Amino acid sequence: MAVQSGKDLLIKMDMTGAGQFETIAGLRATRLSFNAETVDVTSLDSQGGWRELLAGAGVKAASVSGSGVFRDAATDERARAVFFNGEIPAFQVVIPDFGTVEGPFQITSIDYAGNYNGEATYELSLASAGMLGFVAAVPLAADPMDYDPSVL
Repeated sequence: MAVQSGKDLLIKMDMTGAGQFETIAGLRATRLSFNAETVDVTSLDSQGGWRELLAGAGVKAASVSGSGVFRDAATDERARAVFFNGEIPAFQVVIPDFGTVEGPFQITSIDYAGNYNGEATYELSLASAGMLGFVAAVPLAADPMDYDPSVL
C-alpha cells in the first residue's frame, strides 16, 4: 500500500437501514483498530516452558474512533439518534487503496466540546457488534493502455 492521505480514511454510516451509506461529515481524524484475545493453553508439557496459544480461539473485535467539526445536519442527527436509541447499524470504514471494512457497530460514546473563540467539535467511538466483512480495493492501472483488453 502506497502512502495515502489521512483525509481519505472514511467512516460511513447506513442512514436508512437499507445499505444507504453516507460519510460522517466533518471528521478531521479517524482510527480503526483490530484486536484478538489470546487463549493460553500452556501446560507443564509446553516445550521449553514457552507459552502456547490456541489458534483461532480468541474473541475478535474492532474499534473505530474519529473527531471533527459539525458540517452535515443529516449525519450528525443520525449519529445522535443511533446513540440515544441504542441502535446497531452497519458502518463502513474505507481504507484508501486497501479496502473497505463493513459490519455492525455500536456508537459507544459521543463527546461534544467547544471553546468560546473556536468551533464546536465532537468525538465519536464505535465498537464492533458482530461479524465484519472486508472487501479489497481494486487497484487501478495508471494508464488505460495498461489494461489487458482480453479481460474486458
